[in-house]
Amino acid sequence: MVIETPQYPFFEWLPLSLMSFLLVCGSLLAVALVFGYLVAALRHGPIRAFTITARAIADGMVDLVSISPRRVMALTWLSIKDSIRRRVVVVFGVFILIILFAGWFLDPGSTHPLRLYISFVLPATSYLVLALVLFLSVFSIPADLKSKTLHTVVTKPVHASEIVLGRMLGYIAVGTIILAVMGTISYVFVLRGLNHKHIVTQADLESVGTTQEAPDGDSEAPQSTGMQKGISGRDHGHRHEVRIKADGRGILERTHDHWHPIVRKTENGETTYEVGNPEGMLVARVPVYGKLRFVDRQRKAAEKGINVGDEWAYRSYIEGGSLAAAIWSFEGITPEAFPKQLPVEMTLGVFRSYKGDIEKGIPGSLLVRNPKTGLTVEAKIFRATEFETDIQNIPKEFTITPSNVYYLDAIKVSEAEKHANEEKDAKDEKNAQTAQADGEQEAGEQIASYKRREAGDDIKNKGKLDLFEDLVDGDRVEIWLQCLAPAQYYGAAQADLYLHAKDASFFLNFVKGYFGAWMQMVLVASFGVMFSTFLSGPIAMLATVGVLIGGFFRTSVIEVARGENYGGGPAESIIRIFTHQNVTSEANPGLQTDVAQMCDAVIQHCLGIAARLLPEFGQFSCADYLAYGFNISSTWISEHGLTVLAFFFVLFVLGSFILKTREVAR
Repeated sequence: MVIETPQYPFFEWLPLSLMSFLLVCGSLLAVALVFGYLVAALRHGPIRAFTITARAIADGMVDLVSISPRRVMALTWLSIKDSIRRRVVVVFGVFILIILFAGWFLDPGSTHPLRLYISFVLPATSYLVLALVLFLSVFSIPADLKSKTLHTVVTKPVHASEIVLGRMLGYIAVGTIILAVMGTISYVFVLRGLNHKHIVTQADLESVGTTQEAPDGDSEAPQSTGMQKGISGRDHGHRHEVRIKADGRGILERTHDHWHPIVRKTENGETTYEVGNPEGMLVARVPVYGKLRFVDRQRKAAEKGINVGDEWAYRSYIEGGSLAAAIWSFEGITPEAFPKQLPVEMTLGVFRSYKGDIEKGIPGSLLVRNPKTGLTVEAKIFRATEFETDIQNIPKEFTITPSNVYYLDAIKVSEAEKHANEEKDAKDEKNAQTAQADGEQEAGEQIASYKRREAGDDIKNKGKLDLFEDLVDGDRVEIWLQCLAPAQYYGAAQADLYLHAKDASFFLNFVKGYFGAWMQMVLVASFGVMFSTFLSGPIAMLATVGVLIGGFFRTSVIEVARGENYGGGPAESIIRIFTHQNVTSEANPGLQTDVAQMCDAVIQHCLGIAARLLPEFGQFSCADYLAYGFNISSTWISEHGLTVLAFFFVLFVLGSFILKTREVAR
């Protein structure tokens, strides 16, 4: 799963976020005071404007602190009843209709069925709820003003802040109920869609292992006392390899992200096979991520790997058949956390400079290194396929051989190694396309031939190495990834390799996934009500949709504001389009370019301010976590929940002050 934005620990994130929140609030308050004073000065003169502004601030503060929970609840209930009158139940009908016909378009034979189902139900639910809450919130106050309903309300002892808060809470409550019901239906839909069983018969299997003659000279064929293997029947568009032990228990091998248990039963001389429900698909893995760094082909520390020309710079690449490596440093590695083994899961990018045998994958190795002593063991040899999840279990004990245990220095490299690398560079440049002729075996020998500091007799005489005693320093350990094939490359990012600590509850993870959709709904409701306090319904909808779109593309807007994109700013880009200029070349000098760049400086400054005020809506979606089977951490929930609460508070205060300045609220 791609994680482009790193997640910081909560107590590292909180001070910085709190400081940013206070800075933004202070800036908004200063702008509001200046704007309010200028408006008052134009209407009543500069001297009286001070008194009017101060009185407005004082009245607003009194209005906020004197909120009555009873009146807010009454207005919230009024908003809920108003939503019911607007026939929000129509959304349920649309959703049920979508679910009924979804089976026609969802392929159960997909290689990743959970991703397919989650990628359908979660966006479908969230988009419907967002559309519903958008319509309810932006037309709420304008409709009340048009029908004179709000005029009746303000004659009662009701504050403007209570009206805004009641509207927000009412529409959030409606959205929450609808989202909960849709989420329950979606959960049942996913379970029923993924649940299936395969049929296994005696004809599908063959006996393997030891055999013995039939007793008492029976003329029947010899009976097997070993395992059985075969192929299951086709269901949901796929089959499984079947392996059954001599005790009658076995599995349908993992494929399409799941496997099945199987039990052989014999009753009245008849053998049947009972296949269980799919397992290993509805998971919520708890990953332990490490900190990534690189070393180059001379085993010197490098900030990044090699750029192979991919425009997406998420992954850096390491060169095969060399000392280059991607290194993950892990902490918190204890026998209590990993009692049996160290499960490593990775999803690597693979770049081929020549095609080779594309069905085999590119060979690589995993090394486990003690970060303090440098003692290293070659734990696994594997073959990587582009973006396919590879699971490697590192055992707790390693048998020492002359070639798999040594001391590894991450920084220094001998002159002999440098000379060998220079010779290899010359060879690769001349014959990169035919490098496969050297064979993958030579690649392994080439890696092994590089000089390493051999382990001493005290290590070799042990016979075996213990993972936690010899390779883990306290609770720290390093995992080194190397590509063994010359002229081939592995692409790695920090989240591409992790340790699979345990599994959390899939049901709770499903609830957390819908909590992300709930947070997006809260933001839409808050912005919609705030805009409706001073804009008409259609204009408030356009403004809310604009915020929604800007939030989804916030990262791109910030890149434009910083001038990080090719072709200059918006004005310069328009000129390049009409004059057919290349975006990578310098703009034609002259007055036209100077004016465009001056305009871009102003536009980019405004875009930077606007982008920093917008919530990044895409970050509140955790569909990828749920679809790829990763647990949504409590840290993620806490940080994003506080962010939504901060936006809700600011929008509530802003909407309250705006509504109070309107004629109906006086």
